[in-house]
Amino acid sequence: MDTAPTPAESPTEPAAAEAPAPEPTPSEPAEVSKDAMDGRPNEKVDILDDTDTVRQEGMDWFVLRVASNKESSVQQTLLRKVQIEGMQHLVGRILVPTEKTKTIKGGKQKITETKLYPGYVFVEMRLEEDGRIPQDVFFLIKETTGVGDFVGTAGRPTPMAEHEVVKMLTDSKRPDEEPLIKLSFEKGEHVLIKEGPFENYEGTVDELLPEKGLVRVLVTIFGRQAPIELEEWQIAKADEA
Repeated sequence: MDTAPTPAESPTEPAAAEAPAPEPTPSEPAEVSKDAMDGRPNEKVDILDDTDTVRQEGMDWFVLRVASNKESSVQQTLLRKVQIEGMQHLVGRILVPTEKTKTIKGGKQKITETKLYPGYVFVEMRLEEDGRIPQDVFFLIKETTGVGDFVGTAGRPTPMAEHEVVKMLTDSKRPDEEPLIKLSFEKGEHVLIKEGPFENYEGTVDELLPEKGLVRVLVTIFGRQAPIELEEWQIAKADEA
């Protein structure tokens, strides 16, 4: 398939009756990974369960550009429209993969949910024999607030490759799992302590403890190295402090 662009790329303008919605701007911290939709096999793709269906018979998955922060509203609106208009035989699943992450500050946990592909919604649908979107489906989608264009050319959306679909479906299952604690430091990295009794001390990351949301840092105190466990927000990369 044609490579679906990362948010930094310029979209291809397909022929349409209406002007496309403004090009979505990605939101931090999530962004489309470089290898998620690059047309190459992804070795990190998890295997779906035997009960999962990659695609419904006669349908393919397509990438729809939408306005930033409108992914969920577009998804819910399209699902509702498809049901009302009885178009389930033409449009299947509509997904917005997200990931829950957990942060700990002052001993308190905070869970946030971020879009893994900001500015994109994934639509499973059946095309006409000439590769075009059925007219009723086209207008149902294009008349939805926040919708831009499908990835493709000349009104013919490009189907996602098999490995791209599997990765997207795997990503879509993540919200039901235990939230992850992401630590932005690496073992051996030089850091500066920003808060606490050892404020302004410099040290080296000795171990990451993601299950606790902590980073163990080796600090030299009175000529000896001592391990100190700190919450991530209490330290900064030394070259960025």
